[in-house]
Amino acid sequence: MKLLFITSSRIGDAVISTGLLNHMVTKHPGIDVTVAAAPLTLPLFEAVPHLNRLIPIKKRSFSRHWLTLWQQCRQEKWDIVIDIRGSLVSYFLKTPERYVWKSSKAVDHRVDQLGRLLGVTPSPPPYLWLGLRHLQKAQSLIPDSVPVLALSPAANWIGKQWPAKSFSRLVEQFLKNHDAKVAVFAAPQERTMVQAIVNGIPRDKRIDLVGRLSLLETAACLKQCKVFVGNDSGLMHMAAAMGTPTIGLFGPSDDRLYAPYSPPETPIHQVVRIPESLNELKKIPGFAFDAPRTFMENFKPETVCEVLEGMWGKQKDSHKKA
Repeated sequence: MKLLFITSSRIGDAVISTGLLNHMVTKHPGIDVTVAAAPLTLPLFEAVPHLNRLIPIKKRSFSRHWLTLWQQCRQEKWDIVIDIRGSLVSYFLKTPERYVWKSSKAVDHRVDQLGRLLGVTPSPPPYLWLGLRHLQKAQSLIPDSVPVLALSPAANWIGKQWPAKSFSRLVEQFLKNHDAKVAVFAAPQERTMVQAIVNGIPRDKRIDLVGRLSLLETAACLKQCKVFVGNDSGLMHMAAAMGTPTIGLFGPSDDRLYAPYSPPETPIHQVVRIPESLNELKKIPGFAFDAPRTFMENFKPETVCEVLEGMWGKQKDSHKKA
């Protein structure tokens, strides 16, 4: 039995889609899996069970990357095709069972929207597969004996970034109250965005993981942490998928769609957003989704600290993950 899974070019959206793949892998034990995705997100799927092939979708002018994908897949007879990208290529592949995402104006969580695509209830939550080497790497950097706060201060757009000085004040207050360490996560190109925060953490309390890890090593390290705090980003969704209690900081993005996801029966994650709604932000003079400024100034570190203290206390005796 063969499955072709075509998924997103953005890390957060790709993580959100993993619940569908996990559902299929669980429903059809031994299914032969091929994943097609952008080179950025493809490493998320390296440890998927019964993985046959990873196909990079390298963007080309005039959408020629879809023609390339079709050429790579057209000879196969697929039993199931799932296309989160909503591409036309899926309709030109041989398969008796085809699920193609179509844009929606629904305002419930994207995980629930994807669940409806397959007609699955309850919606399958995001899930990341780890190999032994990823787990061993994480253990070497964040041993079980150390309670660690994970911090993700960057985002793919400055508008969604809580100011660095606010992250630093949060860490300062947190370390006054707790004998713990702080791990800072970011991509190599985000070093300049987060360096001031890293420098402000005492050396004996600092775990600097900026630019040091693969995606699945990052996921394994996030799993080792006791609580995660970060902007709406791919790392936020990765932390939530690993079961780490997650505080997502939201401003100019819709938390109804993209909050860190947990099943309704086990709500372990929490959103903290600025006082303004997304619609109110859009009315601010100069607001644009490519504006070179943050729109996250309007809540104080004390607000986030209060939520963090409550979440940290709940995890007092359970920072070690099974």
